[in-house]
Amino acid sequence: MSETIDLKLHVWRQSGPKDKGAFADYSKHAKGISTHASFLEMLDVVNERLVAEGEAPIAFDHDCREGICGMCGAVINGVPHGHRKQTTTCQLHMREFQNNAEVYVEPFRAGSFPIIQDLVVDRSSFDTIIQAGGYVSVRTGSAPDANEIPIPKQISDRAMDAAQCIGCGACVAACPNASASLFLSAKLAHLNLLPQGQPERYRRTRQMVLAHDQAGFGGCTNHRECEAACPKGISTDFIARMNRDVLVASLTDKDGELI
Repeated sequence: MSETIDLKLHVWRQSGPKDKGAFADYSKHAKGISTHASFLEMLDVVNERLVAEGEAPIAFDHDCREGICGMCGAVINGVPHGHRKQTTTCQLHMREFQNNAEVYVEPFRAGSFPIIQDLVVDRSSFDTIIQAGGYVSVRTGSAPDANEIPIPKQISDRAMDAAQCIGCGACVAACPNASASLFLSAKLAHLNLLPQGQPERYRRTRQMVLAHDQAGFGGCTNHRECEAACPKGISTDFIARMNRDVLVASLTDKDGELI
């Protein structure tokens, strides 16, 4: 494989939330890209060339660039985070693309993720969901005491599977309903499965689901595009678990007692 490739690169440019956006052709700026570079490093190179020409750089989100923080996110050729399964945008490398490949890059699109600029979207609606109940407030003792609570390995493993969610929003971008059910169910499951999360289980479920709906996210209709797009491979089984808890929560009062 060649050490460098050229791309026919098209990037969505939008100056602000209320401005009209469009794809811009940056093919001449995406030549001689190292195949060892990540997708974000490719955008860095393009931005350096744009700045050198006196043009505004492409705005995009990034932080750790290690597939952990969930900050990066773009739709690449119609797929959130790109075509490689269980890979974040920052961990997608240019060796995954053919020389002279046509590449379209656009932001995550959802009513609850308004565009701020170019590829940057406002994902603060996820924060409102977490603030509604994504925590344990009951007293569980000091850290050593909490860690001494016996938890079956099957349960702890499932809780860890759910806790892998990095909140990137790819599930929302992939869902035809713009639902955040996979994110929501993962955040619920990693607390609701553990003993420490049981006292607030149904109240937490009720409050976080309400916050999800109020934020304008759509409902789940089992397309499972969210699972396919998730860079951490979060299972839609958690959505089924959440729906069971929602049913029970509808039969309990604010203190979690059965009505």
